[in-house]
Amino acid sequence: MVIDKYEPVIGMEIHAELRTASKMFCGCAVVDTTVAAPNTAICPVCTGLPGAMPTVNEHAVTQAMLVGLALNCEINAFTSFARKNYFYPDLPKGYQISQFDHPLATDGWIEVATEASDPLRVGVRRAHLEEDTAKSFHVPSERAGVGAYTLIDYNRSGVPLLEIVSEPDMHSAADAYAYATKIREILRYLEVNSGDMEKGVLRFEANVSVRLRGARTLSTRTEIKNLNSFRALTRAITYEITRQMDAMESGETIAQQTLGWDEARDATFVQRSKEQAQDYRYFPEPDLPPLTIDRGWVAEVRATVPELPAAKFARFLEVYGLPENDARILVAERALADYFEHAAEAYAKDPADLSKWMVGELAYLMNRDGLTIEQVPVTPEALAKLVALVSDGTLNQNSAKEVLETMVETGKPPGTIVQERGLVQISDEDRLSQVVDEVLLENPEQVKSYLAGKTSLLQWFMGQVMRKTRGRAQPQMVLALLRERLTARQK
Repeated sequence: MVIDKYEPVIGMEIHAELRTASKMFCGCAVVDTTVAAPNTAICPVCTGLPGAMPTVNEHAVTQAMLVGLALNCEINAFTSFARKNYFYPDLPKGYQISQFDHPLATDGWIEVATEASDPLRVGVRRAHLEEDTAKSFHVPSERAGVGAYTLIDYNRSGVPLLEIVSEPDMHSAADAYAYATKIREILRYLEVNSGDMEKGVLRFEANVSVRLRGARTLSTRTEIKNLNSFRALTRAITYEITRQMDAMESGETIAQQTLGWDEARDATFVQRSKEQAQDYRYFPEPDLPPLTIDRGWVAEVRATVPELPAAKFARFLEVYGLPENDARILVAERALADYFEHAAEAYAKDPADLSKWMVGELAYLMNRDGLTIEQVPVTPEALAKLVALVSDGTLNQNSAKEVLETMVETGKPPGTIVQERGLVQISDEDRLSQVVDEVLLENPEQVKSYLAGKTSLLQWFMGQVMRKTRGRAQPQMVLALLRERLTARQK
């Protein structure tokens, strides 16, 4: 097979807007560009007016250091900014202030879970600071005689941007997806980026090449720009790998190009020839002195790095004894993991009881209503009380699901809902025996079929008992009583 003949080699550049109050080199507010009026959060600095002088946002540097440390990078004592020169309408100065020769963080790595049995270690070559560009809005032609045009919103211009550059250590679209989701997860844990790709605060670029399997040298690569979803990332990489393999099989030469991704056509397209560093004519930013990072500052930032997802996952398995799938889901979001731990503190029994409800029924209700865990009006303590009502036999599963749904809708505590609806589970044996006898007496044909060997009717009888008790009968007691009564009839 052709696919076995070649090996894809993939590196990624991830551009993450940092969650600061002001922009990278001026005091303008960082606003949500999807809702803010265009060109309202701008000034002479971020619009590149003559004579405007930039200053470095200290909080952005701190956040970038935090990310670098979380990615096992070395924070360099000497770092500096440069001008990256190119012309594009969304770049008001005609250059971008970025870091080139002396980036903030280098030589890091992370491990990601892949289809292989062992984790994949992906090197992080560098993480450097720069400023974001403005945002272009392309307006198509709407009537004869009026051509298409482009509008520019400079609200995004100058927003702090961290570019994370990986080594070419990935070999499939699945590897790239795993790496990208891991980076997003870490950024959200650090609370430096929302991860909201629909708002453009996190964007991917993939460098893709293909070589003969077993070869040691890298082949010519193409760069796929501005991938703004995980779906686009995986589909674009998959398409480009196939395109390059087919080209190599046909004896064609792969050109080093910058590509775009056409979602409608499900194909890459050429934007321009791939630039080299010299094409950007980098030179030191004359308006900003080099930035010296004090080791004490690095130590202060290191002390604020929270427990990251991988470490939290291992702890959830060891300390709480959770199933791996439950633990993986819970640690994917820091707020979800915190919610679980608060609930576990309030629950006296097996924490796995809580995780089952969180990744099951609570997750279903959140998805149904479009809620995040922060928006759910059910406190961790209230969820723990509900699960305790199930574990001590006060509520059965179906009644508990009904109570949880009402808790999500109203915010009421479980005890109040149980009392209002009379949902306390019936576990009185005499009362249940009476109901079971009634069901068997009222359904002689079904009893006859059961005794003739149709044992699946046991669940049907169970349903009839539950109907009579409005779902409040204790299921294990009902099953035991049904088996007892039906076995007696077989003699």
